Amino acid sequence: MNFLKDFTISIKNLRMSYDGENDILKGITLDIKPGQVIGYIGPNGAGKSTTIKIMTGILRDYSGEIRILGQDISGNTEYKKMIGYVPESVDIYENLTPREYIIFLSRIYEIDEEKTIKKFENLMKIFDIETECDSRISGFSKGMKQKFIIISSLIHNPEIIFFDEPLNGLDANSVLIFKEILKNLKNSGKTIFYSSHVMDVVEKISDRIILIKDGNVIANDSVNNLKLLVKAGSLENVFTHLTGENNSLENAKDFVDNILE
Repeated sequence: MNFLKDFTISIKNLRMSYDGENDILKGITLDIKPGQVIGYIGPNGAGKSTTIKIMTGILRDYSGEIRILGQDISGNTEYKKMIGYVPESVDIYENLTPREYIIFLSRIYEIDEEKTIKKFENLMKIFDIETECDSRISGFSKGMKQKFIIISSLIHNPEIIFFDEPLNGLDANSVLIFKEILKNLKNSGKTIFYSSHVMDVVEKISDRIILIKDGNVIANDSVNNLKLLVKAGSLENVFTHLTGENNSLENAKDFVDNILE
């Protein structure tokens, strides 16, 4: 099989344990075609961020096979030049300025430095933070850091982009811009692996929904097919139905009743 042609991401029997005994991931198997937008959802602790951290090379102590753009990622870093990643928690070299950080990335990715800086300046302007190009990142607000991490994740024009709760800290206007960015990335043929608890965004952008619970895939289909399967009107309802977490109203009442005692 030509993995590069047929699948941008191929995962076979992926398992991961942090303590050597209890598996966080229990045999995940997925094939993702080029240009697909995957909504990767599940309850807290299901293994979403763990899956992404393995695919991006942050976590290495796993079993199974992962191929990204045809390359087995085990012991391989070359594929990282073709992926972008926005983590759930921002962690960058805060003593640098955005310009210094982008220059650093241009050298890591081996792309033209002058063109990259020009692109960086344009992207900073779109997010309305162009005046901060030469300020220390350590002085940025959470929202400013999130905008910059989105820019830095896309600066090298990756083929696959991993988004893990990318809306964290963004103001309302930036959220609107980011939603349009997602649509345009999708239309340009990029493969997007998107993990979030914001169901309305996931529902609108995703070609396929992969729902995991307790380290297992429990659903893998289009939004419309999943809605038909469980006779639900929204992805949020699909989520609560398939995960069994449909007692939110009762839990909320119990929570407030305990506070008021």
